[in-house]
Parts: sequence; structure tokens; C-alpha cells
Amino acid sequence: MKKLLTLASLLVTASLVLAACGGGGASTASDLLGAINERGYILVSTDPNYAPQSFLNTEGKRPADTKCPTDALTTAEMQGFDVDVAKAIGDALKVETCFATPDWDTITAGAWADKWDVSVGSMTITPERQQVLDFSVPYYGTPAVVAVNKDAGFASLDDLAGKAICAGASTTYETWLTGGDLGPSIEIFATAPAGATAVPLPTDQECAQSLAAGREDFAGYVTAITVVNENIAAGLPVVQLGDPVFTEILAAAFDRSSSLDTTSLRAEVDKLFTAMHSDGRLSALSDQWFSLDLTQVTK
Repeated sequence: MKKLLTLASLLVTASLVLAACGGGGASTASDLLGAINERGYILVSTDPNYAPQSFLNTEGKRPADTKCPTDALTTAEMQGFDVDVAKAIGDALKVETCFATPDWDTITAGAWADKWDVSVGSMTITPERQQVLDFSVPYYGTPAVVAVNKDAGFASLDDLAGKAICAGASTTYETWLTGGDLGPSIEIFATAPAGATAVPLPTDQECAQSLAAGREDFAGYVTAITVVNENIAAGLPVVQLGDPVFTEILAAAFDRSSSLDTTSLRAEVDKLFTAMHSDGRLSALSDQWFSLDLTQVTK
């Protein structure tokens, strides 16, 4: 995850300050939920290059009547599992859902300066992130896997010993490669290949796209199984190498340093996710975008 690759996205990142708390207008609300209701939209950070979770809809047209700031993307311009989950939050609050697309390492670092309200970007709950972010109840989980070029001749993880492997910067995949602490919510099935080194790129998908384009300074990449399945379906010449290496639990995130209290907003998101688990809406979205139900991979 996650960096902007298009001109439209760059404009979003460059102008996020203007989008904060109503696009520059002063809010009289006492908490973040009140500010969102006051302005009529919720600004969600997510990744425009993380299919099938979230990606640009190249055929989507921006509605003329949108309340989204001019430097934010609308639901017509984005698509994917995370996008639909974010839209469900807006629908539950009876406001429009808008999207900001900052770099992933900026999101996970916290201190958002009120530039967006919530992250719905398949973020894993880790001890390090919990120091600066609060999390909702999990909405789904994904196995992490290693993928390689299908013609490379690798048969197992052991074949990648001593080799460079790509991962999105500031992701759990990079943490796994470097032997860092993934925390108690992550079930680890395999350690990184002995002597392997990490090559971080701004997004997981850039690892896959670079490998498919012939980049040779890394032998494979680590990402969610959903991303690898999407890469294969899209015709990239890659294959999954072996079984999953760990399973991560994913949730919406809120900035602990927000100038407006996030407690009531987090409570509404928790209420919604719990209801969507119970009534099958999350399972249906998972089936739609992943062709399997990943909403049960939670603790």
C-alpha cells in the first residue's frame, strides 16, 4: 500500500489541508461525528492502487451535485471492497462518502492534522500503530503470501534465501520481511527466508507491477492473497509461492491526535461493522470482490 500514481491523486494529496473538516470552513461541532454531519460528507483515506480492495474507476464520472471537496475523489471515481465498506459508513451516517489518497506511511504514522476523518484501507492492527491510532472492530482479514515470476523456477520459500523481496513501505509485509514485531493479532505460519532483504516500494501493487514489467532487483513480493489473485486474474506473469506466511486482522483506523473527539464516530463504525457481520453484508461484499468470504478471518 500505497501511493498515488495519477495526476488526480496527486492533486488530492497536495490539497488535503483544504479538505479537512469541511473543506476549510470552520466547524461548530463538538466532536468529529458532529462535524461530519454538519458538512454532509465523511472523508475517508484509502489507496487508489490496491485492487481489488480499492482502485480508481477509470470510467466513473464525478457527480455534478457532489458535496466532496474538489480535491477529493467521489464514490463514482473509486471502486473495490474497501470503497464499498467506506460507502456503507457514509450511508449509515446519511452523508456522502469522499476519498483522500495520501501515502500509506503517512496514514500509519498518525498525526493526520484533521486532513481526513477515518482510514478504511485494509489496515492491520499492530502494537506500533495502536500508539498513534485507534481501531474499529475488525471487518475482515487476509492471509499474506509471497508471489514470484511464474518463470523464475522458485519452488519454495527456501529458494528465496538471501534474495531481495519487495513489499509496500510501512506495511506488515515489510515488517515480516525484516523480522519486526507484528503483534498478537497476527498468526504467523512461516518466517521470512533466511538472509532475505526487503525492497520497499510505495505500494504492494507497485511491487507486482514492477516485477511484471521486468524489474530485476528483487525476486518476488509479499502482499495479501487477494492482491496476488487479482494480479493473476489481470494477466500478470506471477504465481503464489507456497502457503500463506501469516494472517492479518484488518480494521478502520482513527487518528488519536484528532482535534475533534472521535469516540462517537468510532462507536457508530463499530455498530455498523457488527451489524454487517451479523446480517451478511460484509460476507456478500467479500464474495463479490474476492470470490471468497474473508470476513470470518477475524479475532
